[in-house]
Amino acid sequence: MDSKSLIDKDHLPRHIAIIMDGNGRWAKEKGSDRIHGHYEGVVSVRDIVEGCSQIGIDYLTLYAFSTENWNRPQYEIDALMELLVSTIRKEADDLKKNNVRLRVIGDLAALPLVCQREMKEAMELTAACTGVKLILALSYSSKWELTEAVKKIVGQVQSGNLNPEHITAATIHQYLDTAEFPDPELMIRTGGERRISNFLLYQMAYTELYFTDIHWPDFRTPNLYDAILDYQQRERRFGKISEQVSAK
Repeated sequence: MDSKSLIDKDHLPRHIAIIMDGNGRWAKEKGSDRIHGHYEGVVSVRDIVEGCSQIGIDYLTLYAFSTENWNRPQYEIDALMELLVSTIRKEADDLKKNNVRLRVIGDLAALPLVCQREMKEAMELTAACTGVKLILALSYSSKWELTEAVKKIVGQVQSGNLNPEHITAATIHQYLDTAEFPDPELMIRTGGERRISNFLLYQMAYTELYFTDIHWPDFRTPNLYDAILDYQQRERRFGKISEQVSAK
């Protein structure tokens, strides 16, 4: 019996976040350039988006390029930006056809202008789509996001529009890049590393973490469904005890 048939459709994570790690190592193990791994990773993205659509996942956030990635060799950065542009151009029509809405979070002003333009056009093209919300984290890091949120909140306080005594967790959420999205219930990291790497730190306070040694270019829908099954076997207590959860 395949893993998809075992999934409880009434107990799905509404929002899945993925750190797509292992592209470069996958390529090196095959004797190829690191960039080849990134190109093959796009195939996995397409497959996972389709897999989420098939079972009814509402939100999928992919950590595509972190602020720390700007420190990589320039040739790799250039290749990644070129891949980003070509992929969006190629996939935008299919996203719309498959009812997938594209959203983007991160410091988009740091991206090349051509990337900014392609992202804007793709988001406008898919704005009316009602299926999976595909959120790309580009030039993103949680420390950057939280820093920007603090600046905005301080600005509201200084202008007299916000009383510091009224600042709550909901206030902070309102100023995050992800303000329109629910927090992820499940975070998957491929590639064998066991860390969060500055990704959605505030939002993942109660997220279930799933790590796999499979490199991203080899990660496919059956692997996604295995992660969801693992999630469904966990008890999410949010500070309560088991008896309180089971009494619902």
